[in-house]
Amino acid sequence: MRESISIHVGQAGVQIGNACWELYCLEHGIQPDGQMPSDKTIGGEMTPSTPAVVEPYNSIFTTHATLEHSDCVFMVDNEAIYDICLRNLNIEHPTYTNLNRLISQIVSSITASLRFDGALNVDLIEFQTNLVPYPRIHFPLATYAPVISAEKAYHEQLTVAELTHACFEPANQMLKCNPRYGKYMACCLFYRGDVVPKDINAAIATIKTKRTIQFVDWCPTGFKVGINYQPPTVVPGGDLARVQRAVCMLSNTIAIAEAWARLDHKFDLMNAKCAFVHWYAGEGMEEGEFYEAREDMTALEKDYEEVGVDSVEGEGEEEGEEY
Repeated sequence: MRESISIHVGQAGVQIGNACWELYCLEHGIQPDGQMPSDKTIGGEMTPSTPAVVEPYNSIFTTHATLEHSDCVFMVDNEAIYDICLRNLNIEHPTYTNLNRLISQIVSSITASLRFDGALNVDLIEFQTNLVPYPRIHFPLATYAPVISAEKAYHEQLTVAELTHACFEPANQMLKCNPRYGKYMACCLFYRGDVVPKDINAAIATIKTKRTIQFVDWCPTGFKVGINYQPPTVVPGGDLARVQRAVCMLSNTIAIAEAWARLDHKFDLMNAKCAFVHWYAGEGMEEGEFYEAREDMTALEKDYEEVGVDSVEGEGEEEGEEY
């Protein structure tokens, strides 16, 4: 087991950190202080205090401030996770606790190789190297499967092939965008539990034959795979079912530009009316910082557009060929 340092900032960061620590304690059979009451969740419940209406401002300011200083960032969208809880777990009114516990499963899967032995452990540096073709294009899309309730788990035992295919379905993404409208640059798959390399190789071979899943032509169609035999752990009494195997996929896809465009549009609508700007001015921000952050996001959208240009030109040259 290797040392892993995790830093959580802000209300959302701290609450996600609480959910991750809750899961880690269960996975490793430890308690945070040795006397944790069994009838309480670690960290308590979350009470949202940030108005959702200013989230476009906050998201763009954070991205602008950290863009040149972060190596790899995977984004999560409350709306996407909310829909997963509604659709897959039949939770009528999902809370932040429900959302954070699902996010913690992804964080756990990504860091499992640091904390447990496995047949094919993948270091965090390895997946960053494989996922990030250019310094600014470092926003992989996170997908997790299976997300099923305990009731469904009694009837469904998903195979490795089914789980792998589910990772390419928009319904299982932690961010709303359609990967069918953008090509993949790289994929990293983290398998946990009862899996063998033979089944994984067969599943990936099938994925490569699907015309709906396309890769850019300037990058090898490669899949980075990690295998860890530690099965997924769930919080007792929680919404997620305990399953024999699971997979988390991080993929760098041009389609994620759709999410940036949507966020930028929301920012523009509010900023055009100077809505809520006074709150930020009161904290010492200047008007020029709004324009600077927005211009940086425009440049980021342009970066993704340019990454996909070569692929589009390649399609035109090969038009009429049979595969």
